[in-house]
Amino acid sequence: MTQQIQTEETKQQLLKLLVSRKDEMVSIRRHLHQHPELSFKEEKTAQYIADFYSGKDVEVQTHVGNGYGIVVTIRGGKPGKTIGLRADFDALPILEETDVPFKSQNEGVMHACGHDGHTAYMLVLADCLIELKDQLSGTIKIIHQHAEETPPGGAKSIVESGVLDDLDAVFGTHLFPSHPTGTVGYRSGYAMAGRTYFKLVIQGQGGHGSSPQNANDPIVAGAHFITAVQTVVSRRLNPFDMGVVTIGSFDGKGSFNIIKDSITIEGDVRYMNGKTEELISREIHRMVKGIEVEFDVTCDLTYIADYPPLFNDTGVTAEVVAILGGAADQDIKEVTEFAVSSGSEDFAYYLEKTPGTFFYIGCKPKGEGPAYFNHHPKFDIDEDALLVAAKAVAHVMCGYRGEE
Repeated sequence: MTQQIQTEETKQQLLKLLVSRKDEMVSIRRHLHQHPELSFKEEKTAQYIADFYSGKDVEVQTHVGNGYGIVVTIRGGKPGKTIGLRADFDALPILEETDVPFKSQNEGVMHACGHDGHTAYMLVLADCLIELKDQLSGTIKIIHQHAEETPPGGAKSIVESGVLDDLDAVFGTHLFPSHPTGTVGYRSGYAMAGRTYFKLVIQGQGGHGSSPQNANDPIVAGAHFITAVQTVVSRRLNPFDMGVVTIGSFDGKGSFNIIKDSITIEGDVRYMNGKTEELISREIHRMVKGIEVEFDVTCDLTYIADYPPLFNDTGVTAEVVAILGGAADQDIKEVTEFAVSSGSEDFAYYLEKTPGTFFYIGCKPKGEGPAYFNHHPKFDIDEDALLVAAKAVAHVMCGYRGEE
């Protein structure tokens, strides 16, 4: 049985509504930008989103997952597929350095990754879908996700809640200033890296710098680990596989003439598939055991896989590329393949359960100045990209057929 998709008339009405409400997207984005909240602390942002849907003919589920997640169900008047559309809404612990008039009012917290823009376009898109719901085929589930930036993240718990078990496909987007507005990027297959967090506490024996023979220096053991762990990638990993081990913190501060009794090292591992993750994990654990023997210290290793690699379904991605490439939309100027990214994204959890794809929206600010990338204190976007994002998702949602 062939499932109905949206008619051309419905799609054109939807696109027209989105164009008419572009200024509203910008206004919502600026409001959210002024009032950023950190992962798992997005109480006011979640309330703002829930209030937006108040009185509308939809089902709204709040506190979905392990935080402030919200799932809004829009049931169309005709049979069809159930599609999930996701936008995240948390901010970062960054002191904003932009000169925009809607600068963050929460000092030390900033929407430096575009999640304010994701939420803004998705709210307006959802409202337009609600207006046309009787004409829609199937069901649309709007996933307003909390805590993308901070592990364990919000996506995994939302998936585990079961509220998305009926999805036939799921789609998400991300704003990137690396490309100009009008560009939509895609990557089929493995597109973004998985990430693991680790913390190593090395316990030695403290003492005075004048009598090292009476102490057992954990800094020396830690320095050896930092050097040795890089050989996992250079000497254990197949050169054609992607893997990165980063040491981000070495807490060994103390007095210049005192041998500390313990130090703490923190870092992360990135990889593009499960086999690589298993290899790196095995080697790091092996090295830690070796350090205990070689330096006569005790080690406490915390090793937690945060987000899995993000795998875009090849068939779904090909269909999305075909839909956007044939959209003949003046605001979508180019559909182009993006390189694999070593960044991580917990949208990967949705894709582990449901076929779908995560694509990218160019938003490079106008002018000749530098485009500061995501997570930079001067990060900004061209707000025209909000309409591009909304229209791109609308085209995909209306045109997606999937397996029939």
